[in-house]
Amino acid sequence: MAIIEMKVPSPGESITEVVIARWLKKDGEYVEKDEEVAEVDSDKATLTINAEESGAIKILAAEGDTVKVGQVVCSVDTSVKGEKKVAEKAEAPKAKAEVEVKSEKKELVKESAKSESYANGTPSPAAKKLMDENKVPSGKLNGSGKDGRITKGDVLSALANGFDSSSAAAWGGSRDTDRSKMSPLRKKLAQRLVSVKNETAMLTTFNEVDMSAIYALRAKYKDKFKEVHGTNLGFMSFFTKAVTEALNLFPAVNAMIDGEEIVYHKYADIGIAVSAPKGLVVPVVRNAEQMSLAQIETAIKNLALKARDNKITLEDMSGGTFTITNGGVFGSMMSTPIINPPQSAILGMHNVVERPVAVNGQVVIRPMMYVALSYDHRIIDGRESVGFLVKVKEMLENPTKMLFGGKDPNEIVLGL
Repeated sequence: MAIIEMKVPSPGESITEVVIARWLKKDGEYVEKDEEVAEVDSDKATLTINAEESGAIKILAAEGDTVKVGQVVCSVDTSVKGEKKVAEKAEAPKAKAEVEVKSEKKELVKESAKSESYANGTPSPAAKKLMDENKVPSGKLNGSGKDGRITKGDVLSALANGFDSSSAAAWGGSRDTDRSKMSPLRKKLAQRLVSVKNETAMLTTFNEVDMSAIYALRAKYKDKFKEVHGTNLGFMSFFTKAVTEALNLFPAVNAMIDGEEIVYHKYADIGIAVSAPKGLVVPVVRNAEQMSLAQIETAIKNLALKARDNKITLEDMSGGTFTITNGGVFGSMMSTPIINPPQSAILGMHNVVERPVAVNGQVVIRPMMYVALSYDHRIIDGRESVGFLVKVKEMLENPTKMLFGGKDPNEIVLGL
């Protein structure tokens, strides 16, 4: 008998312990080499443990246990050979016979196999939270995620299509309560948010953006953009590009305090706050000032997919000189985002609402978005914060300015 002990890998420097978030395999189950067997949470990221060899797994730590980095949490008995393959081979003749009797049964076999997956019909943490808030039972949804998992998108789609929650379970009238242990990521986030409020002179300034020009650009070129670049043309790339140009004009907004010194960055590493199953994470788009809109869209898409699948790494989230957060995807009209330390500023986007506005003395209906810039007043003055936000607004309302360092193309021609 050959027993392979599997230890908790290190998520990164300074992390000494993690929490077993979820076992993906049952005790005694056969696992293939490199197959994911568990998810563990640290105070910075979620990572998976993969089987080092094929065999029967023995679980040595329960879900929710706090374990040390390097601790043995499971083992694999490599003397157990091919259980999974034998089972599949035994089921094959039966499935084949059913298909020969009636072709439609092939689909039933597929559905049966799918239902045996632990993920089938199981909501992701983000989806479950949304389902609980809107009283949507899992039996009412068809999961489109891997192995039939219910995703957040499935829930949002059901709600957008007019899901009737009246038939869902309502308040039971009891006085019961539930308690759950805070994850390391949530505890670390709580500590950081409190420290920001206590250690910075945070202030927020607001403005509004007429999104008509961007709407028109997207409507005209989105199909060709996707055909050429293989990615959708969203709002975030426009905001990221506008921010990088504005940061070049107002370098203090891209700086940070280090002891008694101010560190000015000659590059723009933009953190994009995204909602992941384990909580809010901020992966970083490196050197965004050198990227085109298509490159920014692709980078954001890849990072968002990694966050959704809990594949985000510490390297993906380290650094960052400025952050953008979009509460508008959840319906937020206005908010005061909290600075992501040690950065000195963060831009908050919100939902787009058609509102009456005055244009050239006439009242017209335009798609408007409120934007908010929270900044550390110790390093950024009011003139710089307001000027920065106004410049972002100007470039979003006239996107061609993004190509000319925030200036109007006519000014460039005239040498102004």
